[in-house]
Formats: sequence, structure tokens, C-alpha cells
Amino acid sequence: MTIPAKRDIITNCAGLFFVRRFSMRLAGTENVREKRKKREKIGSPCGKYGFYESEKYKTRRQNGTMKKDVVIIGAGPAGIFTALEMLRRGSKKSILIVEKGKSVENRRCPKNVTGKCMNCKPFCHITTGFSGAGAFSDGKLSLSAEVGGDLPLLIGEELAQETINYADKIYLEFGADEHVEGINVSEEVKEIRKRTIQAGLKLVDCPIRHMGTEKAQQIYLSIERYLLEHGVEIMFEYECKTLIMGDGVCKGVEIAKWNGTDSQEIFADDVVVATGRRGAEWLEKICETYGVEHVPSTVDIGVRVEVRNEVMETVNKVLYESKLIGYPKPFKNKVRTFCQNPGGFVSQENYDNNLAVVNGHSYKDLKTENTNVSILCSHNFSYPFNQPIAYAQKIGELTNMLGAGHILVQRFGDILDGKRTWDKELSRSNVRPTLKDAVAGDITAAMPYRTMINIINFMQSVDYVLPGFASAETLLYSPELKFYSNRIKMDTDLNTNIRGLHCLGDSSGWTRGLMMASVMGVLMGRKLV
Repeated sequence: MTIPAKRDIITNCAGLFFVRRFSMRLAGTENVREKRKKREKIGSPCGKYGFYESEKYKTRRQNGTMKKDVVIIGAGPAGIFTALEMLRRGSKKSILIVEKGKSVENRRCPKNVTGKCMNCKPFCHITTGFSGAGAFSDGKLSLSAEVGGDLPLLIGEELAQETINYADKIYLEFGADEHVEGINVSEEVKEIRKRTIQAGLKLVDCPIRHMGTEKAQQIYLSIERYLLEHGVEIMFEYECKTLIMGDGVCKGVEIAKWNGTDSQEIFADDVVVATGRRGAEWLEKICETYGVEHVPSTVDIGVRVEVRNEVMETVNKVLYESKLIGYPKPFKNKVRTFCQNPGGFVSQENYDNNLAVVNGHSYKDLKTENTNVSILCSHNFSYPFNQPIAYAQKIGELTNMLGAGHILVQRFGDILDGKRTWDKELSRSNVRPTLKDAVAGDITAAMPYRTMINIINFMQSVDYVLPGFASAETLLYSPELKFYSNRIKMDTDLNTNIRGLHCLGDSSGWTRGLMMASVMGVLMGRKLV
């Protein structure tokens, strides 16, 4: 299947003007009249609902119900690639994607104008919308099956790597940068590995394709337009309320606008839940309500570390991203680096219940003097407490309370000295915060002792590999939380114990990150053709 070339179309997806301009720019020999005939068959864009709406569907919508072959809940990478792979395999099934947020081109973060987080309602545009958090993330695609969660344990490492290579080609077709970071085998890499071993850490080799935050948005916009043009219907600003069950079979979903209006029942042969990290808590409730077999999985709690570029210059140059893993004493929990952003920005994301968490962005063109990287400590719970999501949320809420609703930042030296950080101390440091509205304070007042000790000892080990990493001026932002709590039990064909129900991506507990979620979507798409 030929992927259409880039088009310089700036228009509103929800308006007729978009389709008219789009049809005029399509490659091929078909004339505009033929294009219009095709458009009439699949339907016209509906301004109120924000998706391509056929007459057949309109009738069903007006009656309060609709029937689709496949309904996908969530337009993150897992859901997107499910629909995309079905199209690439020639599927004629009707596909509907339900997305709580907006289309890529309509996602706007006001912080770029205001300079501070506005705590947007009803949802954060950075985490919610077409492509999920992927559109505003650092845009890194990990090209190794060793990175990105435990999906290889379910499907096998060989298939996982083959599908990574396949999904990577799709990203390239839609405009991803051909350059791959982290494939250097120079003497510098050998020296980094040697020092890593001496520090008691493990360096994970992982080629990285860096799309960049701004470029990722363009790539996902191209994918969004491709899906719409090829008949996939997308309902923006709708969320799934619950499942429609009967005789132990998932028969559809009940959806409504985010404000509770326009409730509808949608029946489908297959329901795919791909709600991402943001939907992990909702999926947990669905599992408990309908008996979807699952087990508590890992929750990651940590901080975002920011240093001068000079400290990480060698790693940034030869590896781009240093994926380090350690099990520091005395607790020996798994601690790892994640999402390294050379010349990047520390950012804020907002989840439900006004929970503010820290993240990192890295642009292709716009650079800062700093590098940021996440340090995450893995926690597992079983008995008598088995609610890791709730545990992480409480830590986040307490940290937010101390920061008056903002992200907290503290110097590493102040942590070791047992004191809080003050604004005046930040202003005279070599490391200037890239998250301008972060509040100087004491993250140790909210961080659990076990987690904090793990982070401190891990950072001091990394300092042996990268001198200056654990300097007194190094900044730590909190909270950084990764919600992957539920691991849905499923077979190698990605079937749950509920017939007709499939769970994909980060919310399923099997993947972590853009690429592995995309891989899971590809495999699901092949099963549903």
C-alpha cells in the first residue's frame, strides 16, 4: 500500500474546507470528481462530531446505537497502529476509534503562551488526544526488543524484534528521520561500558530513532489524515464509560461526550482497549467490574534529573540515550534511567484529579544548555495491598500539595544536606531549571524513604560513569510517575478471558513507550483482519 506524500495543508479537520483542499492535493491520476464520489461513499466530515460520518452511521447514531466490526478505545500508538495495520492488510471491516481528546492539529498547550501550566480542563492536551502522549513526548522510538516493557515475554523476542523493524519502516514512510542514534561501537562506547560495569550498573544497547517533539506531531498528523481518508471513523472528545456485556462476551461499549452528554451504545464484534498510561486506572476498574483476568504489575516512581550538557556530553554524542539499570543497596529494587533528552526541556503533564507529574521533551531543532533524564524505581505489591496505581497517586498528590499544585524541584546537594532548596539558590546555580514554573522545595518530604535512598545510591553510581551527574547543583524534579499497574492476562493472540475484548499498549501492563505500543497494535491489526 502506498503511503501518501506530505501535504502542506493547514486547515480544520472538522470542516468541509479541509476535505475539499485535501482531495485537490491527493496524488494519483483520479480527478476531483471521482474523489468526491469516493468521499460521498465513506461520508463527509461532521463539524459537531469531528469525524467522517456516513449516512448509514448517521441513521444509527440518531437512533442511539451503532454497529461496527471493530471499536478501538484510545487513539494512542497501540490503537492507531491497530487500525493502520488492518488497512495495510486490505481489511474491509468497519473501524471506529473513540478518543477522549482532540485531533493532532487541534491540540494546544497554552503554556507556550502563558509560560506556566494552566491546568487545562477537562483534560491535559499534552497527554490526551490523537497519538496520546506521543505527539508531545520526546518522540524517541526504541528499536530494540530489550526496551519497552515485557511484551517479548508474551510473544517471543524474535517476533517482537521483527515487528519493531516493521513498525519502524511505517514511521519512516510517514516522515520519521532516517538517522539512528546509539549504534556507535567506538572506543568511547567501550570506555562507557567499562565504567558502567565497574559502577555495578548495566548498560542496555538500544538504537534510537529520534523523531523530536515537533516532528512527532507532524508524523502523527499524517497518520491521522491517512486513517480518515481511508474510511476509519474517529470520534474525538468522546470517552468510553463502560463495556456492553452479554453471556460473558464483550458486545460493545457505551460512550459519551466528556461532559456526559450524547450517550451512545456502540456494538462491535471486537473491542480493543488501548487507553495508554492515562487510562490505566479506568481499565483497572473495568477489569474488576467485568472479571477481566489481570494481576498487579509494576509501578515506577522517581524523579526527573537535570544537568548541564557538559556533564553528559560523551553519552549524548556516542549513545544519545544511556539506558542504565542498577539494583542499589540496601533494598536492591530495580532502578533505571529512562527518557533521556539531550538539550531538552523538563515538562509538566496533568492527569485526572489535578495530578501534576513531570516529564521531558526533546526537540529536533530547539535546544537548551541542559540534559534531562528520568530515574525510576520499580515497586511491586501483592499482599495485603495490591493497588500500585493508588500508591503512586498518593505520592504524587502529596508532592503536589507541597508544591501548591506545581512540580517540585530540589538540588541534589540540598537533599544530602537534609535541607530544602530556595529560589535564590537556584538563581545562582550553574544548572538553571528549564521548567520555569517549578517550585523550589523539599521532595524528600513526600518521597518514600525506600524510593529516595534507591535514587540517591543509584545517582552516586552513575556519577562514577558520568562525573558531575551527582553534583551538588544537579536538579531533581518530582513527581515522575509511570502508571503501568495492571497486567492483563492474555494469550499469544492477544485475547483476554472475555471473548471479543482485547487490551493493548501501556494500559495493558505489557508495553512501555511508543514503539512497543505500536508493535502491539500491529499484531492486533493482523489478528483482526
